Amino acid sequence: MEIKKGIPVSPGVVIAAAVALDAEEYRISAARVTERQVPEELESLASAFDASLADIQTLQDATARQLGQDIASIFDFHHGVLSQSHLREQVASLITDRQYNAAYAAREVLRGYQRRFLNMEDALLRERVRDIRDIERRLLRHLCGRPAEDLAHLTERTILVAHDLTPSQSARLSQTHVVGVAMDGGGLTSHTAIVVRSMGIPAVMGLKDVSTGISPGDMIILDGTKGLVILRPDEEMLTEYRVEEQRLQVVVSGLVELRDKPADTQDGVHISLRANIEFPHEARVCRDKGAAGIGLYRTEFLYLRSEAEPTEAEHYEAYRQVVKDMGNRPVTIRTLDLGADKYTRAQALDPERNPFLGLRSIRYCLQNLDMFKVQLRAILRASAEGDVRLMFPLICSLMELRQAKMALGDAIEDLEETGVPFRRDLPVGIMVETPAAALQIRELLSEVDFVSIGTNDLIQYTLAVDRNNERVASLYTASHPAVLHLLKDIVRQAARARVPCSLCGEMAGEPTYVLFLLGIGLRRFSMAPSDIPEIKKIIRSTTIAHAERVAKRALSFDTDRQVSNYLRDEVRKIAPESI
Repeated sequence: MEIKKGIPVSPGVVIAAAVALDAEEYRISAARVTERQVPEELESLASAFDASLADIQTLQDATARQLGQDIASIFDFHHGVLSQSHLREQVASLITDRQYNAAYAAREVLRGYQRRFLNMEDALLRERVRDIRDIERRLLRHLCGRPAEDLAHLTERTILVAHDLTPSQSARLSQTHVVGVAMDGGGLTSHTAIVVRSMGIPAVMGLKDVSTGISPGDMIILDGTKGLVILRPDEEMLTEYRVEEQRLQVVVSGLVELRDKPADTQDGVHISLRANIEFPHEARVCRDKGAAGIGLYRTEFLYLRSEAEPTEAEHYEAYRQVVKDMGNRPVTIRTLDLGADKYTRAQALDPERNPFLGLRSIRYCLQNLDMFKVQLRAILRASAEGDVRLMFPLICSLMELRQAKMALGDAIEDLEETGVPFRRDLPVGIMVETPAAALQIRELLSEVDFVSIGTNDLIQYTLAVDRNNERVASLYTASHPAVLHLLKDIVRQAARARVPCSLCGEMAGEPTYVLFLLGIGLRRFSMAPSDIPEIKKIIRSTTIAHAERVAKRALSFDTDRQVSNYLRDEVRKIAPESI
């Protein structure tokens, strides 16, 4: 038995036999052709490009039908690369000038592309190497006449083990019996991660060498919640996880009954549970999980899915769709949070040494006002369709907030001049996700309609820990006493100012912290839609008086370990199946 720890990408526990997916590697020598053969090679190249583009279009259409247009847009990059004349000309040049055969010329040019992407400082752009590899393999498959690797022949539940998966391979998983994915590479921001999460397939990535330590048919336990892959488990481990697998099935089926029940504590205090989303199609999932609204609508996908900057119409349509799907429930739209680990192509041309402390989020928007106002106008237009709220991210000072509100004022004037309808009393809020905002919360509260605590960044900046760095990731914890006291002060100051306060970081969806957050006075949570039923169950199993006692005790501890152990024990007492 061997236990491997990786990055938990998609939650769930599955037990099944392994199937290995070999990388499509083509051994192509630097074969040369005669001058008379050059036209034939150029014709083969053109046919391969056309066939590859047709493949991509078919795959994109199928993905759109199964998972929605937003997920399908990951193939826009493939289509763009294969369509550009520059790539074809580079390959054709090697054929005509050096008389290489088409397969070798295509491989050489695309390997050069891969090297350039690998040398980029931004992690998100380095992930594009997988897309370039996918394009290379697709072209070579047509040039060499070899069939694609096919998982459709599988007839039993299997866990797919691979060094890497291309977006094309990932998109075909829904047509197979694959119930889990374990990969050497990949991470939370990869296209493969986005696709498997959308499919609900448990997955662990970043395992480094799992593909070399497994043989087809080996039994595997994959825990996508904890990021564990257990190879060839012994009988004791199998028994333990079979019980866990059954427990989760029972828990999930039991939680379905809570969808239409209110998130009220036993002493009658109502808690609003809203959802975080990234793509418009997720709004339907939110309704299915019983969300009271959208507490955080991330809008960066509009920039990351395409090479071109989205138009105002594209912004508006994405927002309008969500507002329409949510009916009369509130939708809080966060303005762009580009930078850090989410770069546009233009940003990537000028990489920063320390992007998380650099030109990101509201700072980037305030330095690109034309782009910012395009989004603000679209949000204002969408506000006429339903209960929309606007939220500025990563505010560090009153000056930034006032500058952002001035940009909003300019967008309002633009719409007034053209007679376009919008909500004039649109609520405007901020995300509190820096120590600076937390320490100046009293002053900020006087200029906003609501605040939302973004614990992902707030914890990172408070503890000076890069949560994406595996060497220090263990130091990133919401249980740190400094974090708890900071949260208590923010919630208390908001209550005194009578300004609505929510929490929209991952902490909101973790059962461990529900009692603490209730105990310090938080009454609005926003989380991944899948977390809502479990959090609702805990809320319905406690009272505010009990939660206040738990919070007071948690705030008395000196170390994060003491806090974590205590909070877990308290949740186990009222909802043992949740921890």
